[in-house]
Amino acid sequence: MQSEYMYQLLTKMKDGDQQAFHTIYDATYQDVYRTVCFMVDHQQDREDIMNEIYMQMWTSLANYDTNRPFHFWLHGLVIRQVQRFRVKSWRRFRIFERIRGFSQEESHWDQPMVLTDGTNQLISQAIQKLTDKQRAVIILRFFHDYTLEEIATLLDIPLGTVKSRYHAGLQSLRKNKWILPSERMEKINDY
Repeated sequence: MQSEYMYQLLTKMKDGDQQAFHTIYDATYQDVYRTVCFMVDHQQDREDIMNEIYMQMWTSLANYDTNRPFHFWLHGLVIRQVQRFRVKSWRRFRIFERIRGFSQEESHWDQPMVLTDGTNQLISQAIQKLTDKQRAVIILRFFHDYTLEEIATLLDIPLGTVKSRYHAGLQSLRKNKWILPSERMEKINDY
């Protein structure tokens, strides 16, 4: 979506235009959903987070600085909502664990929506093996092409921390390179 058109839609959204919101939603949903899928394992959790992201976008649009790229701001919302969800889910987990044994739900990494745009199941499995912190940095770097400095800003952590998570994630992916296609390994090995 062109930036001038996006700016016009955002202005209309600030004025309460729901059609402009739906247009932005349609233009960004697949990219946001793919990012959430890489960061959250369970389908129901993904849906809850997606709802929260777009509700947050609607309510906090007044805080959006139009001098910054919209997608950068939107990905910041995604990261914050996933982090909030993890905190909430950890609290719930501890409560339920005391009441009854924890049963794991099956993973939904094989859903077609996640595997679009050149991403395949082998890469998804390799990324899934990373820690949550490494996964966030790798996804923002490779799937959204943010610089390490931008990732530090998005995650609100020091640049050195981003670099260490990035290199640890790459090292882990290299260890699992036997499951990755050779053309994907070339991209990872270039870094």
